[in-house]
Amino acid sequence: MKIVCLDADTLGNDVDLDSVFGKFGEFVSYNMTDETQTIQRLQNADIVLTNKVLITKDIIAKTNLKLICVTATGVNNIDLDAAKKANIPVKNVAGYSTNSVVQQTFANILAIRNSTSYYENYGKNSDGWAKSPIFVNLDKPIFELSGKKFCVVGLGTIGLEVAKVAQAFGCEVSYYSTSGNNSNSNFKRVSFDEVLKSDIISIHAPLNENTKNLFNSQALNQLKDGAMLVNSGRGGIVDEEYMAKLIDEREIYFITDVLEKEPIVANHPLLKVKNKDRLMITPHIAWASVEARRKLIELSAKNIEDFIKDQNG
Repeated sequence: MKIVCLDADTLGNDVDLDSVFGKFGEFVSYNMTDETQTIQRLQNADIVLTNKVLITKDIIAKTNLKLICVTATGVNNIDLDAAKKANIPVKNVAGYSTNSVVQQTFANILAIRNSTSYYENYGKNSDGWAKSPIFVNLDKPIFELSGKKFCVVGLGTIGLEVAKVAQAFGCEVSYYSTSGNNSNSNFKRVSFDEVLKSDIISIHAPLNENTKNLFNSQALNQLKDGAMLVNSGRGGIVDEEYMAKLIDEREIYFITDVLEKEPIVANHPLLKVKNKDRLMITPHIAWASVEARRKLIELSAKNIEDFIKDQNG
């Protein structure tokens, strides 16, 4: 088997891909792949590993792939219809990043609620705490999570764990099912109107016809003063341009690990926000703990191993 990884940089340089995938046959790894390079790099390849590089109908037609391995959960970068018609299995990896996303979600929430950046800088700055006439600094308010209305949008595997942690903090936890099919007796299910009355809203939903632009200008205008919206799901669920405007007009807090276009463009409206203490942008890192990425590689290798066993009968 010849296995080609198209975007190894997205998996980090602290994982030895050669030792993991080289045991299956010839392994070729590229740090990144431009769309103009994909077909050429996949010539003679049996298996492709891709995180974000597109595998289009044209690419499938002009290569001889036998297996497409997505080193992620989402498979929206693959033309699934074309793959199916060509009898090429598409294997993704689910559940590897749950702990990582949950942890990063609360790390970001707490960083804002506790004014962590301000107080850390104040404590380490020789012109800060060292020159204070009193033992404490109360310039920036900090707020407890306990007692706050915390709504999870998308109560899948990750959303459920977020709900449990929020409950452990003493929050009044509810959830909104974006599909309308999810039911969980441990937490209160609410309507979307009720979602918008929450103190903290944490998004853990995929981008689809039910969630695209779910938090549009009309919805965002209904958020209460002091509300926090956290997007650890997918870009495109929140109207980013309107949110940028809202942050400067009202006391609304926005934390996002994902954007509609990634990486962020230099002229993005969120980069022009004046009230930056109400905004946190992280570069799609919630999934990417060291442990999660190692698990991702292990499960991707398992997908290849299972495929080869099936081929050999």
